[in-house]
Amino acid sequence: MVQLEVFLQTMVSGLLLGGLYALIGLGMTLIMGVMKIINLAHGELMMVAMYIAYWLFTLLGVDPYVAVFIASPALFILGVLIQKYLITPVIKVESILPENQVILTVGIGMVLASLATVFFKSDYRSTPVEYASVTWYLSDFWQSSPIELSISLLWAVSFIFSILITLALWFFLSRTDIGKQIRATSQDSDAAILMGINVNRVRAFSFGLGSAIVAAAGCLFIPLYYLYPALGGQFTLIAFVITILGGLGSNIGAIIGGLILGVFESLTSTYIGMGWAPVGRFAIFIAALVFLPGGIASLLRSRRLGK
Repeated sequence: MVQLEVFLQTMVSGLLLGGLYALIGLGMTLIMGVMKIINLAHGELMMVAMYIAYWLFTLLGVDPYVAVFIASPALFILGVLIQKYLITPVIKVESILPENQVILTVGIGMVLASLATVFFKSDYRSTPVEYASVTWYLSDFWQSSPIELSISLLWAVSFIFSILITLALWFFLSRTDIGKQIRATSQDSDAAILMGINVNRVRAFSFGLGSAIVAAAGCLFIPLYYLYPALGGQFTLIAFVITILGGLGSNIGAIIGGLILGVFESLTSTYIGMGWAPVGRFAIFIAALVFLPGGIASLLRSRRLGK
């Protein structure tokens, strides 16, 4: 019974973590689908949003979950500016290889991390909210339960926020005109141009939207993680693994990939050791490349074609 309880608790923790990972992956996947490049400054953009949430909490007492509505618009603007004034000029130079656009995002990430180190030092920071220690237990709702499971209020609220943001993104992409333009550009940019879509504007908006999504993820993570300038690299790697696992440009794949990665890391930490979680992340990345090069999206496409 104890082993079953540990396993179920591990699965619950993994799903909660995976929900936040999925949100990070969605931001990179959206940019990848429209731009056809991997944004390797993704984690650093998230780090910037986390600093915004931190200073709002420290100076003004703004709750990190409320800071989502401030940090996300700020990162949207920053993303649009990066796309318009840094990435677009590189795209227009035909003599530059597409790989150089990826290298540019690496440079952007390094600049953001360096600026954070200069302005905020390398100190570890946190947002100790008053309700951080609140935990719900299964026995509180079901007194005769044969097992005891617990859920932290912070993790639960962050997970619920991630679901709401994901649903809002789905509604935006499927029901609004700009959302349909983003989908059209992602599927075939040349055809989108012929249909009268301003592809450059869509790309700038998409980069901004992807930045806003990862900014929201940063605000949801900061009550749970310590913040420091080099944090972005870790989450860039996580987003990259989710993008490969889910399938390049697939939003559904990113959601499933994030959940799988969260559960896999949770199982690895519980049954092997905390220090092995990054190793497990790398292992699932290699396995996806070898055994499922098209990602989860390829399985979904195969299933649809099979029907």
